[in-house]
Amino acid sequence: MDLKQMQYFLCLAQERNVTRAARRLNIVQPALSMQIAKLETVLGKQLFFRTAQGMSLTPAGEEFERLVAPIIKDIDRAREEMARLDGKVAGRVSIGMINSAAQSILPVSTLRIAKAYPDIELSICEGYSETMLEWVLAGQLDLAIVNARQRGGAPPMQPILDEEMMLAHAASAEWTLPKQVSFPAIRKLDLVIPSRRHGLRRILDETAANAGFALSPRLEMDTLPAICGIVASTSMATILPGIALRAALEAGTIRAHRLRPALTRSIAWVSNPRRVMSSAMQAVMEIISDDLKTAAEAASRLGRK
Repeated sequence: MDLKQMQYFLCLAQERNVTRAARRLNIVQPALSMQIAKLETVLGKQLFFRTAQGMSLTPAGEEFERLVAPIIKDIDRAREEMARLDGKVAGRVSIGMINSAAQSILPVSTLRIAKAYPDIELSICEGYSETMLEWVLAGQLDLAIVNARQRGGAPPMQPILDEEMMLAHAASAEWTLPKQVSFPAIRKLDLVIPSRRHGLRRILDETAANAGFALSPRLEMDTLPAICGIVASTSMATILPGIALRAALEAGTIRAHRLRPALTRSIAWVSNPRRVMSSAMQAVMEIISDDLKTAAEAASRLGRK
């Protein structure tokens, strides 16, 4: 078994299709099939189920992927660090981000990273905090931005910021609210908020429980820009972090109110503690963290108007 075979295996495991994997590896299909067959012979295990619909991993293949993926990542990271000795920051960085963070800064952050570090290749996905944590621990992601709630078995977290959550309603609403709204007062409002799968909803449910009541939203939705759109055009209200409200606040379609007592959420980076932090990962973290802080500060200023 050699490094090339492991790389070919991982590519095919990701693509689940020999044609796509061979194209991505820039080799012909028979060469890929031959290397996979050799690997299965060496291991004495069938790694893939072969069907008309494509390739899927056998239980042995799933276990081999779990074992091999961190090895290949560490080899790639070693190459990156050797390149850094010549002053070059390069490499592939895979990041998972919660929805509110991704949609608030990704266009700006990816442009800054591309300009400052043209040899860094980014792979970014969105998801729930729990999913991001699982993928980091499994080696499927290098880094993730999550809602920083203490979880058993979670890897160490590097704080990014604490952000105030605000009550928002349509700017055209005929009813008015005071500048600061007590949290129990939201019981009188028709709310559209994230579902219970969402980290923000857990914060809201816990706060409501501490105040002696349970939330009964009119509508549950996990797509935050859609929530802002609904709030801007209906009589419903929401409670979201400032960076999720920022675009609608700038457009003047919604109005925000601070809550009393103040309600905050914390976001943080997580990485696998058993993995080496590359210079490319550190560079990406610095830029994205800086952009998140800038976005949160701008949203806070808009919410105070």
